[in-house]
Amino acid sequence: MGDTGLRKRREDEKSVQSQEPKTTTLQKELGLISGICIIVGTIIGSGIFISPKSVLSNTEAVGPCLIIWAVCGVLAMLGALCFAELGTMITKSGGEYPYLMEAYGPIPAYLFSWVSLMVMKPSSFAIISLSFSEYVCTPFYVGCRPPVIVVKCLAAAAIMFITMVNSLSVRLGSYVQNIFTAAKLVIVAIIIISGLVLLAQGNTKNFDNSFEGAQLSVGAISLAFYNGLWAYDGWNQLNYITEELRNPYRNLPLAIIIGIPLVTVCYILINVSYFTVMTATELLQSQAVAVTFGDRVLYPASWVVPLFVAFSTIGAANGSCFTAGRLIYVAGREGHMLKVLSYISVKRLTPAPAIIFHGIIATIYIIPGDINSLVNYFSFAAWIFYGLTILGLIVMRFTRKELERPIKVPIVIPVLVTCISLFLILAPIISKPAWEYLYCVLFILSGLIFYFLFVHYKFGWAQKISKPITMYLQMLMEVVPPEEDPE
Repeated sequence: MGDTGLRKRREDEKSVQSQEPKTTTLQKELGLISGICIIVGTIIGSGIFISPKSVLSNTEAVGPCLIIWAVCGVLAMLGALCFAELGTMITKSGGEYPYLMEAYGPIPAYLFSWVSLMVMKPSSFAIISLSFSEYVCTPFYVGCRPPVIVVKCLAAAAIMFITMVNSLSVRLGSYVQNIFTAAKLVIVAIIIISGLVLLAQGNTKNFDNSFEGAQLSVGAISLAFYNGLWAYDGWNQLNYITEELRNPYRNLPLAIIIGIPLVTVCYILINVSYFTVMTATELLQSQAVAVTFGDRVLYPASWVVPLFVAFSTIGAANGSCFTAGRLIYVAGREGHMLKVLSYISVKRLTPAPAIIFHGIIATIYIIPGDINSLVNYFSFAAWIFYGLTILGLIVMRFTRKELERPIKVPIVIPVLVTCISLFLILAPIISKPAWEYLYCVLFILSGLIFYFLFVHYKFGWAQKISKPITMYLQMLMEVVPPEEDPE
């Protein structure tokens, strides 16, 4: 009786854990409004509180900065529409993985999973945690930059806390997420409303001659796009909710067309709010833009800004950890990572090994890098696969004509997004070569070694190494394989 109860609890927990698009028993419970809320909630994270400075530093003027934010929103919407076609044409779950598999075969698909789990997800977690740390530390170091060691130690502590919360309980992790999502919406509303009031009062001098002093080069524009698009990251997650949407062929494109422009308007208004109280030079000199805005507009209640921004960023980090942990869990279950990463805790019924692994990798990314270099590293890797995936959509228009396409975007949209992806990949390398881009490419290609050793050929000696590691970790962490793989 006890075994039956435990098995039932595990099955119930696994149904809760399967937030990533790997289940086929999802109920169609989400309407258009829910779809829009998911889009807005996924995209708005810490990016809008750290990217304005980086976008402005590359454009060097207010006018081009606001244009970049608007164009990033348009590009995110076009990319999301391409993913909507892919998501309704290939109903398999797993994000870009099945699309790359259908278009090009197993190797590009494996390299995506390799880079996503080892670079893109943990570097995103690290960026958000560093952002949280900077906003928490800044009020304690008035007039100077917080010591790097303090910022990094606090970011590492945040990663440990979030990893622990998500390893202990799915329900606790979801409660944390709900609370911090509400805080995120509060701070966005405070900044926008304050900015609009100031604008109505005539604080427009920083918008005079807004294109004066702009120093635009191909490399600078691409780096500005990297930072702007990072704030929009999440647009490619829309196809994950297809199976849960009522009437997805109507509601998915509508949710994209309404949700992403809504985020774009919020982002532009937040930037306008910043410029109502800060010149471009002052914004670039600010240690934490939203904190400076709060000091000038909301004093003596300015403490609410760093508090709510910290809540917003820790919430975004929690969401990043929650979903990435499930992706690693699935990769382990499918044989693309160590098998122990697909095991679940006997006591907690969470994918604890996957979550802890993700936390360790993210902590390693904090040690050498600052936020800007990590964003560039993340964006470069991400746009290689975004571009490949959308190019795959064009390829399958000719090679997989038999596939039904309930949503079919004009061919000019994927062509345009593919060209922009190519520009974003090549422009910074050509205009301002940096070692991090070479490291990124080498790391992507290094996945081939692991693919042939562990996935394609499954050499006996590799299995002999991994089996004892799995056994010892299983005993140490009290984890077991899932009783059955969900289809």
